[in-house]
Amino acid sequence: MKVAVLDINGKDTGRKADLSKDVFAIEPNNHAVYLDVKQYLANQRQGTHKSKERAEIAGSTRKIKKQKGTGTARAGSIKSGVFKGGGRMFGPRPRNYSFKLNKNVKRLARKSALSIKAGEQSITVLEDFNFDTVKTKNFTAVLKALNLENKKALFVLGGSNNNVYLSSRNLKGSEVITSSELSTYKILNANQVVLLEGALEGIELNLSK
Repeated sequence: MKVAVLDINGKDTGRKADLSKDVFAIEPNNHAVYLDVKQYLANQRQGTHKSKERAEIAGSTRKIKKQKGTGTARAGSIKSGVFKGGGRMFGPRPRNYSFKLNKNVKRLARKSALSIKAGEQSITVLEDFNFDTVKTKNFTAVLKALNLENKKALFVLGGSNNNVYLSSRNLKGSEVITSSELSTYKILNANQVVLLEGALEGIELNLSK
């Protein structure tokens, strides 16, 4: 699968990047994608929610009225959830939302997500670049050259590049990650995935196992 390599000015360099069919052109597995995105979002949850139940409410422990003869339902405690100011019945408790997912399923999900984006013509290959200084306007110029200033863009670098990362950090619609940080959610959440040449080998190596 051949894709034109662009420079940071949006011009064709005349070179072609060969994207592996085993990574960028498979039949997408929607259930694997669903599971991986579900796990990613579950891991974002803190799970620290808590409400007080009847045993944790401060209040009297006396029986509030006699058992029989009142014509209404029997009641033993003012802290019952049926009364105002009582404990909450079946309220949330702290819990861990994370769950295990096999590596092969996660790998299949990432390949499926990349194949979906490739099928939508939403993958751009960019030659490797760097900035001399940390400036947001440098990164904005790259976005403008690629017609991505009003789109959610995911830039995937081959390795850590502090100047590029810090130049993009102040822009809400774009995100810069390394190939090892690539996730199904981030791929699908972006309108356009921009892969730097140096990232291709790492992506294909990680997903072709």
